[in-house]
Amino acid sequence: MRRAAAVLGVLLLAACGGPGEGTPENPERVPDPRVTVTAPAAPESFTLVATGDVLVHQGRALTEGARRPDGSYDFSGVFAPVAGLIGDADLAICHLETPIAEAGGPYRGYPSFAVQPEIVDALAGAGYDLCSTASNHSLDDGFDGLVRTIEALRAAGIVPSGTYRSEPESVAATLIDVGGVTVGHVAATFSLNGVPLPAGREWSVDVADVPDVGGMLAAAARARAAGAQAVVASLHCCAEYDDDPTGAQVTAVRTLLASPDVDLVLGHHAHVVQPIESIDGEWAAYGLGNHLAEHATRGYPTEDSVAARFTFTRGADGRFTVTAAEAVPLRIEVGAGSVRIVPADPESFARIAEVLGRRGAVQAGLDIRPG
Repeated sequence: MRRAAAVLGVLLLAACGGPGEGTPENPERVPDPRVTVTAPAAPESFTLVATGDVLVHQGRALTEGARRPDGSYDFSGVFAPVAGLIGDADLAICHLETPIAEAGGPYRGYPSFAVQPEIVDALAGAGYDLCSTASNHSLDDGFDGLVRTIEALRAAGIVPSGTYRSEPESVAATLIDVGGVTVGHVAATFSLNGVPLPAGREWSVDVADVPDVGGMLAAAARARAAGAQAVVASLHCCAEYDDDPTGAQVTAVRTLLASPDVDLVLGHHAHVVQPIESIDGEWAAYGLGNHLAEHATRGYPTEDSVAARFTFTRGADGRFTVTAAEAVPLRIEVGAGSVRIVPADPESFARIAEVLGRRGAVQAGLDIRPG
C-alpha cells in the first residue's frame, strides 16, 4: 500500500506541476537534477500462510446459513474471523478439494461433489492468492467440472495448481509473483477415488503413486528452471482421520524435501491435523486438517484446523528458504445455521498443539501461537 501511495503521489505531482516543469519557451518537461528516482529494493523476505481442506457439504449448517433469498449463496462470513490472518500474508495458499458446479446447480455433496461457485468469491475475499486443486475429488464433476473450477479461480484472481485445461498448461511452470519474489508451486493427489483420468486428457490432474513423487519433482525442477526463487509442494494423501502420517507419506515428504528444487511441503486429505516437522532444516506440514467442512464422522477431531505460517528469507545465492515456522490452531465452529472458522478454544488448542509437536517441531523452532 505504501508503494502504491508513492506512485499516486508522483502522478499527482506531475499533473499539478512541480520541479522539472517545462517553461513557455520549452514546454516539454525536463529532468530536475534535484530529484533522484530509485527503484524499490528487492524484498529480502516474505510470509506464506497455508490452510487445510475446503469442502462444501450440502444440506447442512453451512449451505443453509449461506443461502440468500434469491437462491444464491454468500460464504464470506465463514472466513471473516480469520481474514486478517490470511490477508496479512504475502502469499496465502488454500486447498480447494472439490469442483465447482455451474451457477444455480445442481449441487452435490459427498461422495461426489459439485459445489456452489460462490465459495471461490469467499476465498478471494478472504485474501487467498493460490489454491491447490489436485485431490481425490478433482474429477467428481468430470473434466467439465475441473475446467470450470480452474476458470472460476482465475476469474477471481486466484492461481490454481495441480489440475489443467490443456496439455501445454500441464507442463508449464506454475509461478506467482509475491511482491517481486517468484514463487513456484506444484501439487498432486494420490488418488481419484477410482475415477479414471479422461481418455486423451491423462494430463488433466497431477497424480502421484505415493511414495513415488517423481512427477512432482519434475514439476519443481521446471518451476526452478523458469525462475522460481522458492518452490512449495502440496501433496494430497494418504489416510483419512489418522493424526499421524503413514510410512508412505513420510517417505514421499522426505523425498520431496531432499530435492534442491523443493523448499516446503504442505499436506492435505486426512481431515484431521497432523504433525509439522523440520527435516534437515526444511519444513513439512503433513496435514493441515479441514479448513471448511462438516463431516458427519463422529469420534474424530475433524473440526480442528491449523494455519501454518512460514517466513522465507533470501540467501546469499538469491534463493529463499524458510527461516521461521509458526502454527495458529483454529476451529470450525458449527452453529445453528452458520459455520465460521475461528481461533481455537483452549481445549482444542491444547489438542492441536500436542499433535503438531509430535515429531519434534517445537524443539526445532516451531512457534505455536493463538490466532
